[in-house]
Amino acid sequence: MSPRPTPRDAAPLEIHVASAGVRVSLARERVAALARAVLRAERVTRGSLSITFVDTRTIARLNREHLGHRGPTDIITFELATPARDTVSADVYISPDVARAQAAEYGCGVREELARLVVHGALHAVGWTHPEGDGRTASAMWRRQERLLARFSASSSTVAA
Repeated sequence: MSPRPTPRDAAPLEIHVASAGVRVSLARERVAALARAVLRAERVTRGSLSITFVDTRTIARLNREHLGHRGPTDIITFELATPARDTVSADVYISPDVARAQAAEYGCGVREELARLVVHGALHAVGWTHPEGDGRTASAMWRRQERLLARFSASSSTVAA
């Protein structure tokens, strides 16, 4: 009889990126590299993270069915297993259309906003949380997100695929 698997026996870290028929201003390789860099910064070495870019209708449906909220949102992260110390298992859905609108509202570039959402989703995948509403941008998660975004966006060469 073989020993029971432990988190250390889990598969190496895999990042999957897909776009469900929507235009995304970041290359898949860049998205994967950014997510991998965030997970490494969080000391995650094993598991799977799937990032899918979806249209507004799909993100609104996911938001309604799974979170009970009306309308589209920018990002939804589903933890598929309780995050372990060095393991992740999660699906992230991002709406590029909502990201474009937010970029215009916040006065930043669309690529920057999409990168921010990738970082945000990866942090949720490993268990970070934040309050809703005004407290969101003052939270420890938001500060961590912005530090990682600045660190990994300073130069594309700092993020290796």
